[in-house]
Amino acid sequence: MMEFEVWWKIPFKHSAGLHATKFFQGLKEGKIFGVRCDRCGRVLVPPRAFCERCHVETKEWVEVSDEGVVETLTVTYMKFTGLPDPPYAIGVVRLDGADTGMLCFLGGVDLSDWRKIHETFKPGTRVKAVWKEEREGKITDIQYFEPVK
Repeated sequence: MMEFEVWWKIPFKHSAGLHATKFFQGLKEGKIFGVRCDRCGRVLVPPRAFCERCHVETKEWVEVSDEGVVETLTVTYMKFTGLPDPPYAIGVVRLDGADTGMLCFLGGVDLSDWRKIHETFKPGTRVKAVWKEEREGKITDIQYFEPVK
């Protein structure tokens, strides 16, 4: 049997939709938005069109803080396409005013010692967003979250 490698180039456009669009527009302004579930009252960040617990549409927009607490983290030492050169830390941060966590980079500290990183960003650690000066309306407008001093 013959084997050969083939690459397809398939151009496409992706519509972000209402919720992602408003979320990214907020980031461009240095704000973080979520949505509140009408049934259970949870604030979901990043926003989604429906509450995954109650299966109801979300309509009420809520601005949340750019500070919160680390819920979990991992340190990566391998190179992955499209991500920064290692090492880097990724964590789930639950922002003040939100009931769900947001996946984001953690930084502002020496990332060469994984033990130190895990101690610095242990669950419950308060962190604050470090924003790019010139924002574009992308998730990378938040460079990373650093410990609150």
